[in-house]
Amino acid sequence: MSNVEEFRREVRGWLSANLTDEFAALRGRGGPGREHEAHAERLAWERHMATAGWTCVGWPEEYGGRGATLEQQVAFHEEYALADAPARVSHIGEQLLGPTLIAFGTPEQRARFLPGIVTVTEQWCQGYSEPDAGSDLANVRTRAERDGDDWVVTGQKVWTSLAHEADWCFVVARTEPGSTRHHGLSYLLVPLDQSGVEIRPIVQLTGTSEFNEVFFDGARTHASHVVGAPGDGWRVAMATLGFERGVSTLGQQVGFRRELEAVVALARRNGAAADPLVRDRIARAWIGLETIRFNALRMLDGAAAGAPGPEASIGKIFWATWHRELGELAMDVCGAAGMLADGAPYDLSDWQRLYLFSRSDTIYAGSNEIQRNIIAERVLGLPKEVRP
Repeated sequence: MSNVEEFRREVRGWLSANLTDEFAALRGRGGPGREHEAHAERLAWERHMATAGWTCVGWPEEYGGRGATLEQQVAFHEEYALADAPARVSHIGEQLLGPTLIAFGTPEQRARFLPGIVTVTEQWCQGYSEPDAGSDLANVRTRAERDGDDWVVTGQKVWTSLAHEADWCFVVARTEPGSTRHHGLSYLLVPLDQSGVEIRPIVQLTGTSEFNEVFFDGARTHASHVVGAPGDGWRVAMATLGFERGVSTLGQQVGFRRELEAVVALARRNGAAADPLVRDRIARAWIGLETIRFNALRMLDGAAAGAPGPEASIGKIFWATWHRELGELAMDVCGAAGMLADGAPYDLSDWQRLYLFSRSDTIYAGSNEIQRNIIAERVLGLPKEVRP
């Protein structure tokens, strides 16, 4: 038996033995549009995982991880999804900030922040987007000024996922007065529990509030909490985005497959499968899901070789569009019943929540329009879009 197969069996066995008793009810809880579900209980579950060494499995052992190979990490995320284990609450710290600190942080920063991510005792959020700097991230206006041993941060971030649950935020801020675009930015680690920070939840179409506005009004963080050199924030921020599209996407696709199978089962029960157009859309959805998986494996293979290719650029736009179309298919399969809420005042069914939340897939982490520009200009070498 290969190391990957042995590792997969170990993961599967641990999940089977531990998603029991008080954790059994957490199966399938949380996730997109359902982030409010059982947050405290899911946090306790992740801390239970940490005591058994099942957080940050891909990190080097010296930083508290298992040093799992890329193939083993894929196996972990797939088995986690196949077990219908609850959605992770520490994804941003584990999958985004942790690898960034390992790659760019100082020894002191790693010693201070990595243990709290491994043990799930400190939660993180991502301070990138602003009202005038969403897909055009280089237009950041949040500024940070040096004041003795501190950086003083002033500005506004928006669409900040899980900020209301986080202890810290990694913030892209302009630290060089007069700088423009991607120049003069720094990557700061800012504590949220202070008087200079205000967090306002934003109500989504689903009626929940996964993301927030975050206002910094003279918020402070220590001068040592800059990742990379001051002014080098753009390079660090782009590396974080690269880590965001890593091995966990394979687990995401297991969830997609479960959703598609549920849509097929519904179509068979309510007779929608008798419609040849519905059957055609289901077939196209299955083909699209297979394409997503193989493209992700190709992307990870390239990353392992140190040279990710154009598949890294096309992956996000493809799965986001596919998932949005799956939500549309689900509502069409539901028929007229899909227009009624399950209860007052706004109790959504799983299908309605899928349809509404999947609209955001083509917006966050780079909108489809921006992704198409990236593919056209940086991958295909086409002339740049004319900008005012």
